[in-house]
Amino acid sequence: MGKDISRIIEGWEYRPDQISVRKIMGDDGREKIQMRLDLGLLQMATKGRPDGKRPHGKESLLEHYLALARKNDDFVLDSEDCLELQREAIQYYYRYLSLFELEEYEGVVRDTERNLRVFDFVAKYALHEKDKWAFEQYRPYVIMMNTRAKGLISLRNKDYSKALKQIEEGIKRIEAFFEEYDRADLVEECAEVELLKKWAEEITKRRPLTRKEKLERMLQEAVNNEEFEKAAKLRDRIRGLDKR
Repeated sequence: MGKDISRIIEGWEYRPDQISVRKIMGDDGREKIQMRLDLGLLQMATKGRPDGKRPHGKESLLEHYLALARKNDDFVLDSEDCLELQREAIQYYYRYLSLFELEEYEGVVRDTERNLRVFDFVAKYALHEKDKWAFEQYRPYVIMMNTRAKGLISLRNKDYSKALKQIEEGIKRIEAFFEEYDRADLVEECAEVELLKKWAEEITKRRPLTRKEKLERMLQEAVNNEEFEKAAKLRDRIRGLDKR
């Protein structure tokens, strides 16, 4: 079998202005994700560790280190350990970017939450602050991607209120990150917070009104037109909804 990948990427042009991904069936009969790069492609498993490996017999290197930490009260991560965990986290990063492009948001939630677990683990056990920051600096971005995926799942189900609540929670988590480092002043400059706020505004503008909101709008119109009997009936209907 030839090793030249030209045939594999033939007709699939690389575009620097967008993320190009696709799903294919591997020779092993399992579904794979491919991401087009300038000089070729990345191929990833859809579940487990993206490269398909099982380091030390575990699903991931993180799971291996978690097991060691549970057995050893003196467990620490040196710089080499952190570098290996970072390389693994990058694999999951490429996969959740691909899954986001494929609109498979449940997988994005899974992989972003997994990488946030890595950040927490390194923050707890790394010997050196520089190694902790190598992960922590990306926390706002990963929270933002996690929030977007959760919100899009809710919007797919037409649950606008839940989506807005998830966005609010995501913003609070990012704000808490800056507060933890005594840099709350940077929240207003945070691109991730700005993106989530603008998205919440867009959802608020285009979401359909609830039955209660429609009645409240009709009530305001009745009051403005001095239709007091109509207004009283509308208030009763609104109270009836509140009691349910």
